[in-house]
Amino acid sequence: MFTRFQKIYHEFPRLFWIVVLVRFVDGIGGTLLFPFFALYITQKFGVGMTQAGILLGMSSLFGLIGSMVGGALTDKFGRKQLILFGLVFSAISTLGFGLVSDFNILYPLVIIVGLLSSVAQPAHEAMIADILPEKQRQEGFGILRVVGNFAWIIGPTIGGFLANINFFYLFVIDSIMSCIVAVIIARTIPETKPVQHAHDKGESFLRTVAGYRFVVRDSAFVSFIVANILMLIVYQQMYGSLSVYLRDNHGINPQGYGFLMTTSAITVVLFQFWLTRQIKHRPPFLMMAFGTAFYVVGFILFGVFTTFILFALNMVIITIGEMIVVPTSQALVAGFAPEAMRGRYMAVAGLSWAIPSTIGPGAAGYILDNYNPNLLWYLGGALCALSVLAYYFLHLRLGNKPEFAPAQEEEDNLNLAVTTD
Repeated sequence: MFTRFQKIYHEFPRLFWIVVLVRFVDGIGGTLLFPFFALYITQKFGVGMTQAGILLGMSSLFGLIGSMVGGALTDKFGRKQLILFGLVFSAISTLGFGLVSDFNILYPLVIIVGLLSSVAQPAHEAMIADILPEKQRQEGFGILRVVGNFAWIIGPTIGGFLANINFFYLFVIDSIMSCIVAVIIARTIPETKPVQHAHDKGESFLRTVAGYRFVVRDSAFVSFIVANILMLIVYQQMYGSLSVYLRDNHGINPQGYGFLMTTSAITVVLFQFWLTRQIKHRPPFLMMAFGTAFYVVGFILFGVFTTFILFALNMVIITIGEMIVVPTSQALVAGFAPEAMRGRYMAVAGLSWAIPSTIGPGAAGYILDNYNPNLLWYLGGALCALSVLAYYFLHLRLGNKPEFAPAQEEEDNLNLAVTTD
């Protein structure tokens, strides 16, 4: 395995590995806190999942606005400064959430945090597309998945332990991690924005923002985003509603939920490298359909299984789909995006996460509070099935275009030969 990693390491540029390192450090801080945030709100303030879901939905709604502004800023001014701003602001705002003692104060706080904390998100994704050539992006995003899940092995395990002692510790550590990452980026990563052509240099910021009209006119790209939204409304329930569902319906405490998240992370660490190298030779839209089919099965089974060991097995099923879907989706977005509009395409692609985050928690909370909670998972399986059909039709429409062609095995052999020489 070490020899395989050495080969992979030499195939990618050094700057990419620096980005991998900072994503890992930042990921530890985020995974300490993020999976337990819904538990924190419901436990500290004594509210139901419906109220918590509305609050989280508001954060995502204003995060969507911030991300759209950030996409234009990324294309206009570059990546690095926006990323640094996002990290510093994240450190400050995270402490703010931990110090609030009145639930009503959370509403204006999530508006401000949602607007400003998401400004940097398109810059992160655009930076990866800048650094890696087209044929390496799917595998590069897969590597980021592996490293991110190393963080998931560490973060939720520690987070579940600390949450049983004092939730505030989670906020403090996450803030410290954000500051560490900001220092590393400031000292080691240059600006990666491609050099502009002469006729682009005079474009005003408003003109850059107006460029979003070209993105939304890309009907194929918009169709892809809609399919992602349907799937991610369901997928995101793992990181909010699932923890509350398991606690209230099956008596599983935060440490048990943290272990389930760790099970998913270990699966990714063990198999993502191998799986990404297999699927990059397959039609990407078909891979999206195939991976989402695992979600159909997995989320329905959350409403069927009743024992902890079966929940852990089910997490593996969903993670197999996740290992296929996530790097493939990220590479497809980069394939849709013209070089000069990467930030704006990445921002619109953020709708795939922002819209589900806006409507998903509230809708899920309403179901959990008022109906048979298992209904949440049955409906989730049905939505994922619609996404499977959508990805298949996108394959029929776009599968023959060169920008969506799978990598050729001869190219990999050539790259390996060059690396060996």
